[in-house]
Amino acid sequence: MNTQIHTLQTLSLRKEYPGTVALNDVSVSYTGGQIHALIGKNGAGKSTLVKLIAGATRPTSGSILVDGKEVSLQSPRDALQRGIVAVHQELSLVPELSVAENILLGRLPKKTGLGGSIIDWKRVDTRAEEILVGLGVHLDVHARASTLGVAQQQSIEIAKAMSYEPSILILDEPTSALAQHETERLFELLRTLKGRGVVLLYITHRLQELREIADTVTALRDGSLVGTISIAEATSSTIVHMMFGEVVQSVRPSDLVYPTEPFVEVRSFSRHGVFEDINFTVNKGEILGIAGLLGSGRTELLRALFGADPVDSGELIIDGRGIRPSSPGQMKDLGVVMTPENRKDQGLVQLLNTRINACLASLNRISTRGFVTRGREQVYVDRNIRDLNIAVANTEAPVAFLSGGNQQKVVIGKWLNTQPRLVLLDEPTRGIDVQAKQQMFQIIWDMSKRGISCIVVSSELEELLDICHRILIMRQGKIISSVRPDEISLENLFAVCMKEEV
Repeated sequence: MNTQIHTLQTLSLRKEYPGTVALNDVSVSYTGGQIHALIGKNGAGKSTLVKLIAGATRPTSGSILVDGKEVSLQSPRDALQRGIVAVHQELSLVPELSVAENILLGRLPKKTGLGGSIIDWKRVDTRAEEILVGLGVHLDVHARASTLGVAQQQSIEIAKAMSYEPSILILDEPTSALAQHETERLFELLRTLKGRGVVLLYITHRLQELREIADTVTALRDGSLVGTISIAEATSSTIVHMMFGEVVQSVRPSDLVYPTEPFVEVRSFSRHGVFEDINFTVNKGEILGIAGLLGSGRTELLRALFGADPVDSGELIIDGRGIRPSSPGQMKDLGVVMTPENRKDQGLVQLLNTRINACLASLNRISTRGFVTRGREQVYVDRNIRDLNIAVANTEAPVAFLSGGNQQKVVIGKWLNTQPRLVLLDEPTRGIDVQAKQQMFQIIWDMSKRGISCIVVSSELEELLDICHRILIMRQGKIISSVRPDEISLENLFAVCMKEEV
């Protein structure tokens, strides 16, 4: 049986919004049997192009061709019917439905029963299990999506996409929440699809992934096409230049000294089945990294330190006093705050504007006798915009309109307005582009210089080596080592995180 090689092409595709051109006459051509990376900084037009191809919005002008034929995509349903499936970075699962229901949502198999057609739950579970097994994903098809971690939820999204047997598959930052072994499994799947003639459009900010998975690289900048080159011809500097033009790389400040004045001591922190007997000290102004694979207990430890999750035993010593974290409010009052991995749902209120989001955590400082004025709020917001270099055209527009990097800055600014002493950062650079990452590094270094301590959890181990004074390594809920960045290589750090206990 011959494999059909599918094609996708755009001709002078343009999308205008009031006052701005989001996509400017972009013409690209993609052929099945290859993995095509689409890169560009936040706001470059990647999301707009994906929405047009996936039928989520209609172009102002231009056309889209699938297998050489022009298609009119009035809705995502039209795109699905033509084999175009998009897996978006922002998850679209229904939290209270099961894994199987989410995978087959809108297409649940039915059977004829008394009174008419009813859902065939046995077939639902069997079909979902078949799809997951085909992807090498092991999940309980009856589990509610809300009970699963971000990486597992991402796997459900990909399984849902594969259930459509797509001819064109678009993946937007698919590895942003995946551990190394999960990323490798995803890459194996993509190579399988590549062999079937599927058009694969792969959007990523992780430039280190390109050589491992991509065949071609297409760059957008400010809504316009910069060009497409073969990955064999692309050097790292070429790719960065295509995305940004000239980029100034942030260099670790020479005056970022190693702090030695203790600030917070964590003693015997334990939570059954999650982490056990955690002990460490954070110095004033120290940037302390926590490395480890997904499931090692890193995020759970941060949440416990912030009082968001309970612990079975242990305490924090702050200002010489023993504290058992009981709530985020209690910890905020003690100067301990947290920027969560899922900033959109847990760090911000998407429908509220930037001004309100920036001030939500510090209303007690801003208010006078319980009343808040817009003028007093604006002082805090303007300071955040200036100090954190937040690119926002209108602080009264919903924060959802901002890019991922700028949303992350709003979350950090929100907490800086409370005058914290310890900032817990969970995956602070997840889903943001190279330029925004450089800015995030600088923000963390600036906090350190001001005497604010930071604990940074990141799956990007090279980032921890770049920005931290010291790194703790977690494995299976335990801290198994503490190293200085100048004492360990990236390869050795990864090896220690991966090593199985004997």
